[in-house]
Formats: sequence, structure tokens, C-alpha cells
Amino acid sequence: MVGYAALLQVTLLVATSVAEEGLDIRQCNVVIRFDLAKTVLAYIQSRGRARKPGSDYILMLEKGNLSHEAFLRNARNSEETLRKEAIERTDLSHLKDSSKLSAVETPPGAVYQVASTGAIVSLNSAVGLIHFYCSQLPSDRYSILRPEFTMRQHEKTGGSIEYSCELQLPCNAPFEKLEGPVCSSIRLAQQAVCLEACKKLHQMGAFTDMLLPDKGSGEEGEKADQPEEGEPLPGTARHREFYPEGVATILQGDWILIGKDAQCDDSKLVRLFMYKVRCENVGFSKDPFLTQTSEFAVLLGNELDAEVLSMTMDLFVARTMITKASLQHRGTIEISESQLVSLKSFHVRLMSIVLDVNVEPATTPWDPAKAYLFAPIVAESVSDPMKEIDWSLIEKVLSTDAWNNPLQRARPDVYLGTDERTLGGDRREYGFGKLRYGMAFGQKSHPTYGIRGAVAQFDVVKASGLVPSLDVIDKLQDEAPPGKLCMADGYIEIEELVGKIITAAHSGKRFYVDSVRFEMNVDSSFPRKEGYLGPVEYSSYADYYRQKYGVQLVCKKQPLIRGRGVSYCKNLLSPRFESTESNAEETLDKTYYVMLPPELCLVHPLPGHLVRGAQRLPSVMRRVESMLLAVQLKHEINYPISASKILEALTAASCQETFCYERAELLGDAYLKWVVSRCLFLKYPQKHEGQLTRMRQQTVSNVVLYQYALDKGLQAYIQADRFAPSRWAAPGVLPVFDEDTNEADNTDVMDDVEHSPQSETGMHKNAHLEEFEDEPMEDGEIEGDSSCYRVLSSKTLADVVEALIGVYYVEGGKKAAVHLMNWIGIPTEFDPKEGELARRGCKVPESVMRSIDFDKLEGALNYKFNEKSLLVEAITHASRPSSGVSCYQRLEFVGDAVLDHLITRHLFFTYTDLPPGRLTDLRAAAVNNENFARVAVKNKLHLHLRHGSTALEAQIRDFVKDIEVELDKPGVNSFGLGDFKAPKVLGDIVESIAGAIFLDKVLDTAKVWEVFQPLLQPMVTPETLPMHPVRELQERCQQQAEGLEYKASRTGNMATVEVFVDGVQIGFAQNPQKKMAQKLAARNALVILKEKEAEETKADGVNNGDGAAGKKNGNQTFTRQTLNDICLRRQWPMPQYRCISEGGPAHAKRFTYSVRVHTTERGWTDDCVGEPMPSVKKAKDSAAMLLLELFKRWPDH
Repeated sequence: MVGYAALLQVTLLVATSVAEEGLDIRQCNVVIRFDLAKTVLAYIQSRGRARKPGSDYILMLEKGNLSHEAFLRNARNSEETLRKEAIERTDLSHLKDSSKLSAVETPPGAVYQVASTGAIVSLNSAVGLIHFYCSQLPSDRYSILRPEFTMRQHEKTGGSIEYSCELQLPCNAPFEKLEGPVCSSIRLAQQAVCLEACKKLHQMGAFTDMLLPDKGSGEEGEKADQPEEGEPLPGTARHREFYPEGVATILQGDWILIGKDAQCDDSKLVRLFMYKVRCENVGFSKDPFLTQTSEFAVLLGNELDAEVLSMTMDLFVARTMITKASLQHRGTIEISESQLVSLKSFHVRLMSIVLDVNVEPATTPWDPAKAYLFAPIVAESVSDPMKEIDWSLIEKVLSTDAWNNPLQRARPDVYLGTDERTLGGDRREYGFGKLRYGMAFGQKSHPTYGIRGAVAQFDVVKASGLVPSLDVIDKLQDEAPPGKLCMADGYIEIEELVGKIITAAHSGKRFYVDSVRFEMNVDSSFPRKEGYLGPVEYSSYADYYRQKYGVQLVCKKQPLIRGRGVSYCKNLLSPRFESTESNAEETLDKTYYVMLPPELCLVHPLPGHLVRGAQRLPSVMRRVESMLLAVQLKHEINYPISASKILEALTAASCQETFCYERAELLGDAYLKWVVSRCLFLKYPQKHEGQLTRMRQQTVSNVVLYQYALDKGLQAYIQADRFAPSRWAAPGVLPVFDEDTNEADNTDVMDDVEHSPQSETGMHKNAHLEEFEDEPMEDGEIEGDSSCYRVLSSKTLADVVEALIGVYYVEGGKKAAVHLMNWIGIPTEFDPKEGELARRGCKVPESVMRSIDFDKLEGALNYKFNEKSLLVEAITHASRPSSGVSCYQRLEFVGDAVLDHLITRHLFFTYTDLPPGRLTDLRAAAVNNENFARVAVKNKLHLHLRHGSTALEAQIRDFVKDIEVELDKPGVNSFGLGDFKAPKVLGDIVESIAGAIFLDKVLDTAKVWEVFQPLLQPMVTPETLPMHPVRELQERCQQQAEGLEYKASRTGNMATVEVFVDGVQIGFAQNPQKKMAQKLAARNALVILKEKEAEETKADGVNNGDGAAGKKNGNQTFTRQTLNDICLRRQWPMPQYRCISEGGPAHAKRFTYSVRVHTTERGWTDDCVGEPMPSVKKAKDSAAMLLLELFKRWPDH
């Protein structure tokens, strides 16, 4: 046991006798008592520690000790005696002549026992149990629910009197009245009717088999499944688990294993399906390299679904240009095994460079679970797909000896020790200080490092034999034919060099050759750092390389090569650039160039256009693989809807792609709640609202949906993290997860240079390259381990279930959504006869019918009820004395779900372009009790409420008086954020009336919306959506980096809340409800803060003599958010920012930005140019402030 405890498989707790009574151990599976209890009480108490369902209690006895055995036997007998006594005990001490009553014989059937559990209720305990049951029925502070007893006398012949009792339960019980048997005494008559009521309630499902009030099925199981304290609950975002990454079965193929033993049988042909990756550029870019890319085909062993071929994906390759990619079926090809081996080798060589993973074609592992290959294709149009493959290029790439040089393979910087991760440097700042610190303590320095600096002599690299010696280079220079350059690995035609990739031998970094600068050589002057006015550090490029690297350049007459860095492979599926007009001339882009001596450069065997084209393939295949999973899931569900919509339901917002499941999840959540509520309401007519609510929660909660998702294996289909090419597993090129291949380095080679004062090899900046724009680090679920596994939160799985329901509802209507829920396992079916039974309602006495003004009430609703009893039930509160009419609680349960579904559907289809967060805010503002209460008062529904509470009457009267001013204003609606707290009853009757109409129209939700849409006007819109004062104040303080604190106190019935900002009291409010007091206090604080800011702005303007000086005040830190909020409310596109200028020395750079917005009324606004600022954020804030001031001057603002 101790050994298992050490392995964290068992929690072991050793306790003294204090555990008998004073220690509560809820999650204890086994209790072992080593020392014998001294008393029967101690034995019973210690046994009670094993209270978890299914737990065991073990008592240790001394072997052969007869006294111990006798004690245990007596203890068990005593326990059974006590149990029976507790059941049969009658406390009659408070009654007169109790001795006579006790002598009365107990009539037959005085005990009711449940056979399955042994639970017993007797005459003596029945009365208390009925009282307890009534106290557990749903109620509010206006209704006190208790049983009522009516005694009747019966005279027998001979003059004796007998009694019977009529029991009346509250109106929300399964039945209201029950007549008991005739008994010899009042006490027995009351006990007998209560015992009969207990029996009937158990038979109707109101009591569990333990003869306790049923609060909703599965409650015991829920308690048993609670995790240990401190552990995250299943269904929450914090509950995260590892799952294998899913791969579509259509990608499987054993053909990928051919040739692994270096044996090929060319007599056997391999049949493959060929799909061309079509890329069409939309937009314009000045960068020619973006359009100079090779085309590729994907070879698979199985034919792809037509929906995959019809899919078009946007690749965000540049700020002003998007590439639309798709797959086009080119036919089938049959190739020999030798040709397949060549394709596999080429695929590995290419993708190892693209993904920066050093693998060899002969030794790399192949997995038949993911079998496809990339093949280059010729530019000319060819009808034969076999001839379309560029076999000559494949042969040329594979036959070169350049692959024998480690500098030409993947990760040459790691081979040379020039990688900043090896040196311990940061991703953005190369570790100069760390290098010097290490050298000072005698640590061996690295032989070289590249464009990020070096500390060792270049002779170390030359000694390795990877580059020629000085003598060889000098000889090559003398023999160089005209029109050729002497490179580190031989001669090359100058005209052929442009566009190729070269590897810098001193650093291992790769560059595209932009041009050959004939006007420059190594004796040309070395450029100064931007803004540097001090003495010249290097007189020439030759001097720079001599001082920096210890390289004595030989070929001094050769022109320099101008190169630009080869970027790492990027995620092109996520928008990486701020939205701007597609006019490249208005956009300031950054290109960094490097001047390199040819004698230090190796020509790479892969052409530049080939690598640039291949860098798009990971993003293309990521989307294709995701789409194939969606198609596979569609076939499993077996209902015809668009697979692209299923993919949307499987994609989380954390992927940062152009679509996600959040909007569909919102709709699916409301529809799921509605369908389950309808099913439970019709299936369980005897259960009250509290039971139905708990049963619904146990069906639609995240915990249950998470389990449904696991049962259906949805975790394999979900896309939940941002695509990171460095963690993507291409066939034959698996990612390496260690210190040297962290995703943090998934950025441009030149990013470090971009953020440094000056490049180490003389970088020059030109304004027209989007490809090397900086982007944030990729967010990955796993820092290390393997790409085959990822971490998903259980909430994500539950959200995907709701999103799938929403997608199927949108695409295929109710029939499709119900089909999906049945496939998942969510109960949705009900008997139509149950609906007809529920529609009939209860039988209402004529006196009650006459007391209701149906004409006025139905006139307010603009609807005539067929079953008036449903309307009576919908307006009857539980505090109303029972008259055979049920209260509205059950109708409120189903009406709440109906309105939630209808309003959410309305908002979803009305605001199709609204972001998910704003749509959620709209739904929260439209579907809440405060809003419904105001709807009730506005339409005078509160005048027809049937209740029996003077306190409730007074509260309704006060509320109506308080909001008269608010309701008199045309078009004004606080949408639940008003200053007055509404009685919950008012919102409840709106929901119950919706439920009554739903039943009256034979379960037709369309009629409910037809009635309620005018009642709910004005509906909330993005323009009228209010922000909660508490949330607004919190966001403001976060943006201003101010501390926010609330302090609450209560004196009598009044709560006081104070607001402190940075320790200073700004506002306070008092209200009977604490939440309302907090809301009012936050609102008061916002008013004071805004007044203070306005005064400071005015003072700044006076002091500076400039009306625009307000942009310098504290408001500036959140002007961008304010501008974004205005655009969201008015449904305008997001603001477009543009960099006007960027300059100044490294220690004092200044950025100037402009901003404009495309409004629906006036079109594009003028460009508002802000002031030069030390950071991009502040520059954008400065521009945004000017645009906000422009809005204020508009007449309609």
C-alpha cells in the first residue's frame, strides 16, 4: 500500500481515533480500522467514514480473540436494533393523553418499503417526510410551500367517531389533493394520508428509491464523480488532456514504404492519383520573388473527395496580395518503383530544407498512416500527367554532390555552432553579453557565427575542409573565365546566379541572390549605422570581414552579391498583416539586404523559385488534411451537409484562422437547450421545474457533452491550435522537438537584423518586401514531445459538440440538427401524444376563469388562446392559494428555452458578419430576466399576474413606478442594465406565456416568434448594445494600468459598495442588492473619471494653445479600443492603419502612422496622420485620437 502511495496511485491517510467523528473524508474509497472500537458508538461513527459510493470498510480483529468477535457481533446487532427503532419511533410526548394514543394498535400497511434499496417510511415518519418534500419544491421568498390538512369526522353506529384526512399539496406538486383512509384518531388519519402520499409520490417519480425528494436524476452519480480538491473539473477550460492527432484514413497507403530496403522491382508499377496545387494571386506586390514560384503536384494513393477539390483556401503571403490555392485532379499515373524512390528522395531533400529538419532520404522513417509526396511540375501545359512531372529537375537535384557538404543540408548553423539557441542567446537579441561572459571564464568559444556576429577566427571553418583554402581561391580567381564569378565551390555564370539560393560559409545562413553589384567590391566603403555620427568603425567590407571574422578576402576585384534572407516556413493560413487598401505604393514595407563576397558563398542545389513555391505546401496540406477529416466525420454522421461547414465547427478560435466555431456554438447551445427542454417537459409531466432544470443540466452540461465527444472520437477531428510548420509532420520529414528546434524560432532569418541597430554584414533597407514582415511567435499546445499528440481542454470538446449542432441546424434545419443529436446520443425523441396531453393543460374552475380579463390580456399579446387554461397557468404564481390551478413554473421552464432559441436564431441570421464576442453580448442583453421584466411592464402583462403575496405586490408597484421615465422614452431600452432591479416574477411570466403559446399552437415555435417579436421591440442592436459599467470600468483600468478595487459593506438591509482606483475612492453607491450597488458605484466612478479626463484635456489644450493637444493626455492609451468599439457598434470594417514614416537613430526611433475608416454613410474618412511617437502602438493611438475628434465634429455625432 505504501509503495502504491509513493507512485501516486493511492492516497494514503493514517489517522487516530479523531477520524471517528471529527474528520470528514469525502473521497475515501477504503477505510481500514486497525484498533478495535471501544464502544458501539465509536464503531458506528468510524464506519461512517467510508461514505463514498462503492467504498469498503475493513475492521481488523486479533486472530483467535473471542472477546473481539463477541464485541463485533453485539455491535452489529445493536446497529440493526437502533436502525429499526429509528424507523418505528413515535414521538408523542408533546400530545395530551399520549399514553392512550401509544396503545392504539398500528393498522395494517403502516409501513411502505422500497424493495430495491430497503428504504422504509412508516406512519410515524410520513408526516415529517411530506413537510420536507414541500420545503424542497421550487419557491421564492413570496411563497411558503407547505401541506394543508382538512379533517373530516365520521360517526359510526354506537356513537363512536372516526376520522379521515384530506391532504392538499402545493400547486407545483405532481398532484394536489389526496383523501386518506378512515382511522380511529386524528393523529392516525393524518399519518395515514401522508403515508399514502409518500407511496404515490414514489410511484410518480417525485421520490427516489431512497424515499427522498428527487432533485433530478443522476445526482448521486454526479457527487461520486467529483474530482479531488484542487483538480480541474471536467468540462472546464483548465481540464486538459493529451490526445493523438487525427489523420484521415484516405491518406493511408503502404505504397509509401516501397524502396525502404534499397530494392526496387521496376516490373511492378505503382498507381497514384495526381493533384496539381493551383495558386492564383489576388492583389499586387512589387516584390518579384512572390510571383516567381514553382508549381507542385501532390501524389496520393487514394482519390480525394469532390468537396476537397472544390475548396479554395486563402494564403496570406503578403500585405497586399493573397494567394488562392486549390487542388486540381490531373489524373492517375503509373510509375516504377525506381521512379517512386526518386520522388521520395526529392521530397525529403526539398522538405528538409523547407521545414529546416536535417534528415537523409536513405534513413528517414516513413509512416503508411500519412502517405503522399510532393513533385515539381513543368510550367508548360501538358495533357499527360506523367510528363507534367519535372523529372529532369528531380534528377538534377538528386545527382549533385552538394548534398555531401553539411553546410548545404538543413540546419548548417547548428552544424557550425552559429545558432543563437546553441549559444544561449535570445530569439530577438543575439547573446553578445552571454558569449563574452562565457569567454571570460575560459569557456571555449564557437568557431563562428553569421550575420548575428562572430568571435572566432574563420580559419577554424576553413580547417574543416568545407570551404577551399586561400591558395585554391586565388588560383580559381586567376583562371576565372569572363562573365563568371568565383564562388567558394567553383565558378558560376553571373546571369545564372540571380534568383538562386546561396549559403554563407561563415555563418551557415541562406540568402536569395537579388542582384550582383558590379559597382561595388570588397574595397567599397562599409555603410554606417543609421543615425550614427561617430568615427568610422570599418573602412571597407574587406576591413569589416578582417576585423569581425578574421577573414582575409582574396578576390578583391569581384563584385559583391546582394542577397536577402531565406525565411523560415510560415503559417500562411492566419492573416498576418493589418488590413489596408490593395495599393502597394501606399504601404511601407521592409526589405533587408546583405552584401556578401562571392568567395564566401556556396550555391545551393535547390533553386530559389522551387523553395519559395514549396514553402506554401505545408499550409496547403494542413488545410487539406483538416478538410479530409471533416469529410470523414461527415460520412460517419451520414447526413448531407457541406463538409466545409463541418470543418468550421471543428476549428477553434485559437487556430487564428479566418473562421472558427464560436458563432455556430452560440446557436447550437441555444438549440440544444431548447430541444432537450422540450423533450423533458413532454416526457415527464409530473416533474416540477426544479427537477426538469437539473435533468436538463445533466444533459447539456459541458461535462456530459465532453463525454459524448469522447465516445464519438471527436478529439481526433478537432483543430485547436495555431498551425506551426515547425511542428507539422510531413511524410518522411518528422519534426524534431528539442532545445534547438523550438517553435519560437519560426520567423525570418532576418528578423533579428530587423530589430538590431545595424546588420553585421552591411544591411540596406528597401521599402517593398512584405514577405519578411514580423509576426508573433506561434502558439503551440506542446513545447516538446511529438507532433502526433496535442493537448485539448475538455471545454473545447464540449464546444465542438454545440458547434456541430449549430452548423447542422443552419445547413439542414431541424431535421439535420436532430439527426446529429441522435448520432451523438443526446435524447431528443418524444411521443406526439405527450404533446397533445400537455396541450390540454389543467382543469380550471369556472370561478377562476371568470376572474380573468381574457380580452385585455389576449389583446396585449395579440393572440387568442385555444386552451384558456394554459394562459391561466402561465400567469399563476406559486404564492396563490391553490384552487386546482398549477403555477407557471413548468411553463416558464419550456418558455425560457423557446425564447432563448428564437432570439439567438434571430440575432445569428440578422447579424451574419458580427464577431462571435459581440454576438454573445447581444444575446446576453436580449435574453435576461431584467429585459423580460421590462417587456412585461411595457405591455402591461403584470396587471394580470395571479399571486397571493402583498410583499410581491408592493415590489411590483415600486418597480413599475421607478421605470416609468425609462419606458416613456421612445426607442430606449436598458436591456437589463437599468438602475432598478426587477422582480424576477415579471420576467418569469413572459417566459411562461411563451411556453403556453408554444403548447397552444401544437409545439409551433414559428407562432411563438410571430407573437413575441413585436412584444420584444425595440430589440437590441450592435449600435444600441450597452456595456455593463463594471466591465467598462475594468477594461478602462486595465488599459490605463490602474489598480481597481471594490469594497462592500452592509448595514441593515442596505449594501454599500465603494470603488477605489489606485487606492483613491472614486465612487460609491447604496442599494438593497449588492450587485446593483456595485453596478451603480461603477457607473458613478466612470462619470467622475470621464469628467476629470475632459478637464485635463481642456487644460492641456489651453496650455499648449492647440485644440488637438488632447491627444497627449491619458486618454491616448485606449483610443484604438474606443475606435474599434465604434466600428463594431456601427458595423463598419475595422480601422486601417498605415505607416507613414519610420526613422531616427536606434536609441530614439520615431514612428508616424495614419488611420482611416470606411463608413457606411460617408465612405472613406480622411487620412488622420498622428504625431511621431517612440513606438508603433503610441503612433497608432495618436492617429486614432485625431479620427475620434473628427467623428465628434460630424453633425450626426
